[in-house]
Amino acid sequence: MRGRLLPLLPTLLLLIGLLIGLFTPRAVRPDAFLATAMISGAALLPLWATVLTGVGACGIFLGLMADFDALRDATAYSELATLVAIAAFAVFFNRLLDRRAHQLVQVRSVAETAQLAVLHPIPRHLGHVTLESLYLAAAAEARIGGDLYEAIRTPHGVRLLIGDVRGKGLLAMQAAAMLLSAFRENAHDAPDLPHLACRLETSVSRNAAKYPEVPGSEVVAERFATALLAEIPDDEPVVRTLTCGHPPPLLLHRGEVRELQPAAPSPPLNLGDLVSDGYHVDLTPFHPGDQLLLYTDGVTETRDRSGTFYPLAERVRSWGGEAPHQLLDHLHRDLIAYSGGALDDDIAALVARRRPGL
Repeated sequence: MRGRLLPLLPTLLLLIGLLIGLFTPRAVRPDAFLATAMISGAALLPLWATVLTGVGACGIFLGLMADFDALRDATAYSELATLVAIAAFAVFFNRLLDRRAHQLVQVRSVAETAQLAVLHPIPRHLGHVTLESLYLAAAAEARIGGDLYEAIRTPHGVRLLIGDVRGKGLLAMQAAAMLLSAFRENAHDAPDLPHLACRLETSVSRNAAKYPEVPGSEVVAERFATALLAEIPDDEPVVRTLTCGHPPPLLLHRGEVRELQPAAPSPPLNLGDLVSDGYHVDLTPFHPGDQLLLYTDGVTETRDRSGTFYPLAERVRSWGGEAPHQLLDHLHRDLIAYSGGALDDDIAALVARRRPGL
């Protein structure tokens, strides 16, 4: 509502200036309101409306001066010249803002294209599993993020990865691409999830070692990545999960939503030295019709205008019976609405549903 009324501000300021000129002493000039109307119009209105606001402001001033019989006053012409100069500046300012907005749209488009090129499309069906993915770039900035996901059919079943490289920019994208490459290379032949996690840990550590550790720089942030590995075997109605500092997945089962908290969570990748007893795998029943929702922290850290975090489990409960693509469509629209269209972080989500036939 506020966004719809804001473009009316220049017109309101012109009206206030006109009323001040008509109903206040002649010594009181409406110049400040007329000038403010033109500058605000440059920021809020398209070019034609900005020009019209400038013409209207100068026209109102001339009309008032004529009504006051002040057109012979040199001061009036000086004030008019000032308003004309402000009107010209408002047009220039409007063009500058429009050009910057166009450049930002282009940069964001390139950033999203690069991100999606790294992620690759997820297959809709892998074995007994139906899949769907979602990626939303943050509206707050046009920087490439480090959110990632992947799904691969292996001899051990369908293996899933969702992760988040700390930080933003090209270094984060490069680290995400490296982690995805390591997962794609090792998911097929790693005998189990702990071995797979160890290989990913090695790849992330080697990649981080390429860059000098400079305190306070972005390079430090891109040294770490949270990750969640999941394995859905073909011959068992279960799902195995291994968590490395990542938000726990949600299991949707017959209208119920359960957060799969790890019994022994592991630290993010590149902090493997802190894993003293090895990686722990959690085993959970996963029957036909059940769905597993994996997501990055951009989902749960989305805030509304009051600063309240997005209640993911509560919102998803009513969508548990939907197909994966419908569930993520609901989630997409709900996140945009909840945040007022202003996402502060990249968002990635992956849904896996076991189909009948096991």
